[in-house]
Amino acid sequence: MGQSNTIRILDGNTFVVCEDTGDIEATPSEPTGLFSIDTRFLSTWVLTVNGERLNSLSFDDLQYFESRFFLVPGVATHYIDAKLSIIRERAVGSSFREQITILNHDEKPVDLEIRMEAASDFADLFQVKDEIVNKKGEIYSEVEADRLRLGYRRGNFRRETIISSSVAPRYDSRGFAYTVRLEPNEQWDTAIEVETHAVGPGDRDLRIGLRVHGDERLALQHDLEKWIANAPKVNSEHGRVSSTYRRSLIDLAALRFSPLSLGGATLPAAGLPWFMTMFGRDSILTCLQTLPFTPQLSKTTLRILAALQGSRFDDFRDEDPGRILHEMRYGETAAFEEQPHSPYYGSVDATPLFLVLLDEYERWTGDVVLVKELEQESRAALRWIDAYADLVGNGYIWYERRNTDTGLENQCWKDSWDSISYSDGTLPPFPRATCEVQGYAYDAKIRAARMARAFWGDPDFADQLEREAAELKERFNRDFWVADGEYYALAVDPDGRQCDVLSSNIGHLLWSGIVEPERAAKLAEHLVGSRLFTGWGVRTLAEGEARYNPIGYHNGTIWPFDNSFIAWGLRRYGFAEEAATIASGILDAATYFDGRLPEAFGGYPRELTKFPVEYPTACSPQAWSTGTPLLLLRTMLGLEPHEGHLAVDPRLPMGMGRIEVLDIPGRWGRVDAFARGRLDVGNVSD
Repeated sequence: MGQSNTIRILDGNTFVVCEDTGDIEATPSEPTGLFSIDTRFLSTWVLTVNGERLNSLSFDDLQYFESRFFLVPGVATHYIDAKLSIIRERAVGSSFREQITILNHDEKPVDLEIRMEAASDFADLFQVKDEIVNKKGEIYSEVEADRLRLGYRRGNFRRETIISSSVAPRYDSRGFAYTVRLEPNEQWDTAIEVETHAVGPGDRDLRIGLRVHGDERLALQHDLEKWIANAPKVNSEHGRVSSTYRRSLIDLAALRFSPLSLGGATLPAAGLPWFMTMFGRDSILTCLQTLPFTPQLSKTTLRILAALQGSRFDDFRDEDPGRILHEMRYGETAAFEEQPHSPYYGSVDATPLFLVLLDEYERWTGDVVLVKELEQESRAALRWIDAYADLVGNGYIWYERRNTDTGLENQCWKDSWDSISYSDGTLPPFPRATCEVQGYAYDAKIRAARMARAFWGDPDFADQLEREAAELKERFNRDFWVADGEYYALAVDPDGRQCDVLSSNIGHLLWSGIVEPERAAKLAEHLVGSRLFTGWGVRTLAEGEARYNPIGYHNGTIWPFDNSFIAWGLRRYGFAEEAATIASGILDAATYFDGRLPEAFGGYPRELTKFPVEYPTACSPQAWSTGTPLLLLRTMLGLEPHEGHLAVDPRLPMGMGRIEVLDIPGRWGRVDAFARGRLDVGNVSD
């Protein structure tokens, strides 16, 4: 079953992916089912009436956490004469609840055998992703008087799915059934509860299904309403902007994830279906995108990443003291150390980006308390950059995995195996130093210097950091500049040879500020030139490069998040028109995805396709794609904290019309920003 045919509802780490009938028939390699804490708790959930499968009439996407299916028995030729209506209404909170309603439209009574096939393979999400079918533990099914218990045990690791119903069914090891007689125009319904339990090495008994009953479901609705009410309001003459913004807000609410150690506080999970968990890089970049709109996510993210900061040398987890984690998992393979994500530290950008977010958060919110609270963690992150990340000894951040079995080869954001190459298409040896990470390190030191001087009472350290940043900038502009192409290399190898391909990463360099001003205009020209810019957005790799492929994961596709930071970088160096061009292309593309930008889409030229080409396995919703429209709003309006106030310097794309963003939160309280037309001057009012 292709992802485009699936229906998805979610709430943080818990989600359901199913067919348009509501049925679930998972295979070992498909991310369909009920998932929570990285485990599939339902792999079969198939409703039949009198032995017949059901067909879909329509589907209602009620909220991110609930859906409704309208069904009839039989095949399409029976629709016109259907005598039964079946409605499946389901909600996912921390677990799963389904209401089944059956209506008899016939003039005579009808006898029905209603059955739900129910099973679970308790697959770890990593096993589904990697198509690993063998389970090392025991799967069991226990029929009790008032429930069906599906379970999996492996040593002291246990997962259970407990199914009960408001109308008593007949339970058996493969599901449950009801025998019902419906009079003419009579209705029958039942509420099915699915509770999920987890016990693992070192875990307490975690009952995950606590928020799916009626009043808790109402609480989810109220929580969503409060979330939207607390965020700024966006009005625009061009409807795509306000509708895409609202879609992003709702998807951000859906992706909020509360790690077990946080006691209810939330941070953004990375993306459905594969990455519904905490990611250092993804969570940080999403927070940077959304800071002007939902600053509370940043505070939680910073605190949890600081609490889980690396403290030792661990080759299996690629951990060092001071390093910020890459990914945290809670499933079987992590519990038994069959993969290292408990947590795993194999990224080189999360650590400098942690410092960038902390400073940016304070600039917006004025939360000095958090900057002081995280001083030691910030200093540890800076030590990691200098002491542990420089594997070659020449002042750059490098990466080479120490876990050669299950660690990540590429530890930058373009982390697929073939994303880093020379212009002839060959892959460089390890360690590797990618360009954008050096920019992040430069920005981190500049920002840490500000925090050291203003909040940590250490002006000498601030001076030292600024000297180191200046030296890094000079060294970088010498070693990474591709003179004959007039752009920066994607990476350098340990011998200093440049990976001299033209890539979207040069836009991140503008965002970080490491680019020499006299070179910025050429980068802007590349970014909106035909080799990189398609009309929909900037490709990850330029057309004409040996590994270019418009549907290659990091070698030619368009990543919305990537484009949002490129636009921000262009604004930083004064290229507002180019930033507006990119913003316009991405927002145009969003309309073809119903306002929900996917993880990536095809890098084909706009004149070749009437609409953006979907990437087949892209995550959706995905956090940093969801955050993209919010950062693009910031760049189009030129929103920047400045000396305790909010500065506005708008530059809108042609045809955008008027945009207003109301109640922007920050250290200034709440203010409004307005813009009309590409060249109008904005204004701010309290």
